[in-house]
Amino acid sequence: MSGAREARARQGEALINASPTRSASAIARSLKKRRSNQEMTGARGSPARQGEASRNVSPTRSASAIARSLKKRRNDQIMMIFKKSIPRRTFLRGAGTALALPLLDAMFPAFASAAETASKTATRLSFFTVPNGIIMDKWTPGAVGNGYEITPILEPLAAFKDCILLLSGLANNEARKLEFEIAGDHPRACSAYLTATHPKMTSGADIHCGVSVDQIAARELGKHTQLPSLEIGLEIPMVGACESAYSCVYYNTIVWSTPTTPLPMENRPRAVFERLVGDSTDPTERAARMKENRSILDLVSQDLKRLMRSVGESDRAKLDQYSDAVRSVERQIQVAEQQSSKELPSMQKPIGMSEKFSDYTRLMLDLQVLAFQGDMTRVSTFMLGHEMGGRAYPELGFGDPHHSLTHHQGDTAKIAKVLQINIFHAKLYQYFLEKMRSVPDGDGSLLDHALLLYGSALSDGNMHLYKDLPVLLVAGGVAGIQGGRHIRYPEDTPMANLYLTLLDKLGVPVENFGDSTGKLEL
Repeated sequence: MSGAREARARQGEALINASPTRSASAIARSLKKRRSNQEMTGARGSPARQGEASRNVSPTRSASAIARSLKKRRNDQIMMIFKKSIPRRTFLRGAGTALALPLLDAMFPAFASAAETASKTATRLSFFTVPNGIIMDKWTPGAVGNGYEITPILEPLAAFKDCILLLSGLANNEARKLEFEIAGDHPRACSAYLTATHPKMTSGADIHCGVSVDQIAARELGKHTQLPSLEIGLEIPMVGACESAYSCVYYNTIVWSTPTTPLPMENRPRAVFERLVGDSTDPTERAARMKENRSILDLVSQDLKRLMRSVGESDRAKLDQYSDAVRSVERQIQVAEQQSSKELPSMQKPIGMSEKFSDYTRLMLDLQVLAFQGDMTRVSTFMLGHEMGGRAYPELGFGDPHHSLTHHQGDTAKIAKVLQINIFHAKLYQYFLEKMRSVPDGDGSLLDHALLLYGSALSDGNMHLYKDLPVLLVAGGVAGIQGGRHIRYPEDTPMANLYLTLLDKLGVPVENFGDSTGKLEL
């Protein structure tokens, strides 16, 4: 072996045998000592060999220069040689708080290939529902395949066309009215939407439906996260009987963990945030933190600093972005709480609800993205409003309740207002997709590793139709699903067939679900 090669080999050996926590200056001192020994050895060797060694290991280079060079390259070299993956379920802890972490490069084995990294990246599942149907001729493209034109309602989502599948012909068949049933089109529709099960007509405590598809997925995906699923809604829960002989429970949620257990949709931003990131279990300590306007991040700052020192540059960037997201959500909640306390008593208005509905929705969507970013959950449902709810949207320039407008009976002025509401909802979903695309995750973004479904439990709100539903699937390359297409299935194809297919794509295969008749080609 030549003198130059021998010098390089010994320098490499010093790196290999060094502790990953050993300081750069200590490594530099070790190398300086080795260099002195090499020079003494070189003096006894041939002039040619001594000259070659001198050219490759400069005797005039200071220990501090070596230290600076090593420090600059330290992270990459040490991670390359010593990289040990930290557990995926690592938390930042402090003062009764546990904050989950986003997916970091350091969570993968040292020599994992890109393919292995991609295969281990979590897939998220989200259902986003809008109430009271949609103006379908402004939603559905005229052509099928990948040459379709964007319709007015879908225009806000045009930038995501390449990862969107529009699915037509699917039906919420279990929302149909049985012979002995009276009215109840809205509660049947929202209860059957994710369960593919006909709900029992009752205004009492003997409610009955089916397990919703999100909860089937959560039973498997929830094994890897602190929360099996997250349920977010933007309405105040109702009580009693809401329509005919149907309990308000059927309106308040679209999620059922068992046939007799509906899960509540959380509409309070602060409650969602604290469920995700935790808070001190001491009420006095928690109140003091809120009074001092301190961040959750302040409580875990020491753990965060230690982690920052131990990971590479790309992971530090991810942690910075994640920290910024947490602080941003906290600030929004604090501002919203100040606004709500000034305007209305807390009993009439959920804590943290902003004045503008769009601000409130974006805050709740930020929380959903935060939950995915920190891998706190991989399953989420987002209920924009109750079926038959009386919400109005004054920021659109009119105060007519959404539900009453949908019963337009052909009135063009009312139809135009419903269309405005439909486009407004699509713009809010655009915000969600943009946030998902902006967050790094493994070998891509959150959007690249998610199956996101947008739609309504009714198609035509005027006629209460549950067939040919508006269904939009965002699949950023998950399980080989190709976007940019409009697919039309045979009439009355059960929505349950789509759910069966999505579960299979998520690695949660089941033989049947609800009224399913088979899987779909996507």
